[in-house]
Amino acid sequence: MNPDRIHIRYGLVMAVALIAYFLIVKLFGLHENPWLRLLNGVIMAYGLYSAIRYRRVLEGSDFSYYKGFKTGIYAGFLATLIFVGFMAVYMFHLDPDFPESIMTTWMKDYNQGPGILIFILTVEGFASTVVLTLAFMQKFKPSWNSKKSAQKA
Repeated sequence: MNPDRIHIRYGLVMAVALIAYFLIVKLFGLHENPWLRLLNGVIMAYGLYSAIRYRRVLEGSDFSYYKGFKTGIYAGFLATLIFVGFMAVYMFHLDPDFPESIMTTWMKDYNQGPGILIFILTVEGFASTVVLTLAFMQKFKPSWNSKKSAQKA
């Protein structure tokens, strides 16, 4: 596989997993519970970790911090945009009452439409992508430490 295409593969898989998780939660009628969105972060974390790790395995000694960071950011942003697109279609066309039920429990004083929820999802996805990618790159970055040698006494 071309290492420059890893982010597309993993971004699509993460987006499908996020959409599937939302639909499963909806099936049980728990989609209005904001605390269940925490599992979105777990899905994103696993997907980003896997994408960066796979790129490192493929490239071996050619792996660099920039390449790993780029893979994580691209994969996370792609997954976020696809998931936000799905949620926009869902909120505006499939279940127009969903945003109102969420907004009454979250923001009672603001007369905002579903657009604010789309904005929140986008910022949430981009922020978690950046933070998780930075955290995972601490594990995967090539070490600049020199090998320890025996010290002379």
